[in-house]
Amino acid sequence: MIEAHAAKAPSSTAAEHGGERITYGELERHANRLAARLVREGVRPGDRVALVVRRGIPMVVGILAILKAGAAYVPQDAKMVRNPVLRHILSTARCTIVLTQSDAPVTIPAGILGIDIDQVCAEGTDVPVPRIRTDPGRACYVLFTSGTTGSPNGVEVTHANVANLLLTEPGDLGIRPGTTVGQILNIAFDMAAWEILGCLSHGGTLLIRGDDIGETARRVEVLIATPTILSRIDPASCERIRTVAVAGEPCPRALADRWARRCTFYNGCGPTETTIVNTMQRHHPGAARLTIGRPTPNNTVYILDEHRNPCPIGEVGEMWAGGDGVSAGYLANPELNAERYSPDPFLGGGRRMFRTRDLGRWTCDGELEHFGRTDDQVKIRGFRVELDAVSAVLEGVPGCVRAATVKLDDRSLAAFVQPATVDPVLARKAVAEALPYYCVPESIHLMEALPLTDRGKIDKPRLLRLARLGREATA
Repeated sequence: MIEAHAAKAPSSTAAEHGGERITYGELERHANRLAARLVREGVRPGDRVALVVRRGIPMVVGILAILKAGAAYVPQDAKMVRNPVLRHILSTARCTIVLTQSDAPVTIPAGILGIDIDQVCAEGTDVPVPRIRTDPGRACYVLFTSGTTGSPNGVEVTHANVANLLLTEPGDLGIRPGTTVGQILNIAFDMAAWEILGCLSHGGTLLIRGDDIGETARRVEVLIATPTILSRIDPASCERIRTVAVAGEPCPRALADRWARRCTFYNGCGPTETTIVNTMQRHHPGAARLTIGRPTPNNTVYILDEHRNPCPIGEVGEMWAGGDGVSAGYLANPELNAERYSPDPFLGGGRRMFRTRDLGRWTCDGELEHFGRTDDQVKIRGFRVELDAVSAVLEGVPGCVRAATVKLDDRSLAAFVQPATVDPVLARKAVAEALPYYCVPESIHLMEALPLTDRGKIDKPRLLRLARLGREATA
């Protein structure tokens, strides 16, 4: 699809970054040259090529070149990836080639070839496009999870998985030739594929951010973000935006209402293993509730109990995902594949379903309500507490934009609210009135902005460290 747009409108702008721009025709030529180099170096269909770069136009060239060679790209941010993690990723994905940039050098293990994208782009000769037979079942990219509970796990996502979201409504986000789309997320985060591939496959113009996310947001028509990143952007300053989509973590109702008053706002849900998002809902400010909607086309969601039987409508259970978004699985980890992927007894025909570890329930009108992750269910004083439920109450306090709750010990919680002007007394009172006594945080910490992980989500491990330090300081 990207090649088709380049053939139809070669002079249209494919991407911009830091005052530089590249047309679709130029992108084709650079990507063809780099793809030919990859093929000469032995890359074959089904291989995996690491892309360790900084955000910019060479990043886009590298992605397209790897796909043209029939390989899957394995993206990492050169500014953030640590050497031990990179070695683990290269070994797990069996990468023999790493694409890099001259201004973002990385330490490449012995025996692995590094190719500088900038140097290949600087070559003036045009080369024929490699003719690689397309295969929808071939891997498009391999995304490694953040690894907060251990070593990162590589998730292999196919072209068919990706196309199912990007080429159907509402996952296409209405992107058409010339539509400006923001690229603000970490390339190692699967939602960045929604930005980049979603834009280029429809002939849009990708505006790649610099240090100021807000400056990019003010220039685009389509923005994809996590709720935490979106909470730092003022919708009143974004006059051009017409579509916003969030996913990656629960979205506060007040945040959704604020943006939905200005533009088309989609709330989505779905882990990397189900290809970016597998549920979406257009939210309206007057809606009775904020949901994650219905499964996207050709996808299914099941709310199952501990015996994997369907829960009645209105009953909370664990979300399992089926359909065309279910990815190919984890690399080199048969034990985890057996734990998280299972035969789909509802679709049958050899299809698989994925255990998301998200909690949800069906509403009577056929939408899904999200209740956080099973990982966020903790025991306090012997009672089960959903941390996201506490945070949701805090986000309803006047002036609160974002909140997070962590477990301090078996008897107490700590909460953090953004911005620092929120009234902590009012915040504690709101929780006490809405939830049982054991859900009331021991402490409310005021912050101008909650810390983020490199993928734009709330950094809860860091918040827990801060809470413990705060307790020690007052002891």
